Amino acid sequence: MGKNLIQQARGRGGPTYRAPSFRYLADVKLRSGSWQATILDFEKSQAQSAPLAKLRYEDGTEGYLISPEGVSVGMTLSTGPDAEVKIGNSLPLKSIPEGLFLCNIEAQPGDGGKFARTSGTFGRIVTKTPTKITLLLPSKKSRDFHPECRATIGLVAGAGRLEKPFFKAGNLYHAKAAKNKKYPSISGAVQNAVDHPFGNKRSSRKSKARPAPKNAPPGRNVGMIHPSRTGRKK
Repeated sequence: MGKNLIQQARGRGGPTYRAPSFRYLADVKLRSGSWQATILDFEKSQAQSAPLAKLRYEDGTEGYLISPEGVSVGMTLSTGPDAEVKIGNSLPLKSIPEGLFLCNIEAQPGDGGKFARTSGTFGRIVTKTPTKITLLLPSKKSRDFHPECRATIGLVAGAGRLEKPFFKAGNLYHAKAAKNKKYPSISGAVQNAVDHPFGNKRSSRKSKARPAPKNAPPGRNVGMIHPSRTGRKK
């Protein structure tokens, strides 16, 4: 009797593979519009590797934001096209000079921030044109953005996180489970036959890793990518 692959079981949303979002502090995004807010405190959330800045906005409401390095309690942060170009403020990309460290970068104008949100990461503006702005992202890849996309000036705080080793596999397992990340990641050939199409008790035999069929369902579409076409050209 077979059972689902790990990626299939995760897709069904069972409790084993569900992120514990009820323990997450807040949905951390840039608020829309132009505003000013004062930093009240810094807090840790299970969902983010970076510390979060607790803010009080002008209208008296409170919220959270990914904390850039160099801000402190009592500082006032501003967002908008007329905001001052300094660490912690968020401006449209068209208003930011080239070469500055940027974090919490929006993929589309108004989405609240999608890129460079992990501790110690940052992006940089490479080129600017009236219709698009090219950024170098933490992955070392370049991507074009709309000039109205906002970004926070500065790199994300907590840059030394990766310098401390986990020491034990159990520590890394619990750290990954807190954010619903898959760990450990093992190849299909070393699994049991019941767990994976490539699995068998002779793990050194790689002959079962054949190209997946074109009509393979999600989860079975593993291994070598099938050719776009086969047979002799006519």
